[in-house]
Amino acid sequence: MDGIVLASSSPRRRELLEKLGIDFRVIPPQIDETPFPDESPYSYVLRISTEKALSVSRSLSGNWIVIGADTTVTVDDEILGKPEDKEEARVILNKLSGREHTVITAFCIVRSKAEILHKQIVESKVRIKRLEPWEIEGYIKTGEPMDKAGAYGIQGIGAFMIEEIHGSYTNIVGLPLSQLIDVLTKLGVLKLFSCQDEHC
Repeated sequence: MDGIVLASSSPRRRELLEKLGIDFRVIPPQIDETPFPDESPYSYVLRISTEKALSVSRSLSGNWIVIGADTTVTVDDEILGKPEDKEEARVILNKLSGREHTVITAFCIVRSKAEILHKQIVESKVRIKRLEPWEIEGYIKTGEPMDKAGAYGIQGIGAFMIEEIHGSYTNIVGLPLSQLIDVLTKLGVLKLFSCQDEHC
């Protein structure tokens, strides 16, 4: 195997993998991420994560393992992606205020030549406190909501609004590490905790 490639332009996904000490390359995918009409949030993230991985794998020669991932936030089956402007960020944050929502991340692992090895969806539940208008406006002014699904970053300033989470924290950040590492290990791609004792 030549190595691992993360098919993502997300600095947060890159940072998560770097913390584990995994050697990998980053190649941002070039795909259209527009949802299809009436596409469910689950179908959407699974499709986009797969397209990301496949688009990058087709550009590679050799034996690479490519990881594609996509995250979205949903309330009442509505996809709440990255806001296009401050007004959309304001609308999204008002929808999340005082409610529980679902963060869905799908990841897809493919081998070079577009061979799909694994696809999986992971979800986490997040409850946002009731946000005052001045809190929403102040948060928007930081600029943090603008490049994040659901218009907030749990790992950043947006942590102030989180009342409760159920499920994987790293899934909310953008990459469910526990599930991903399990799959990479089962596929024989990764051995994080290999035994150094010849007798074990």
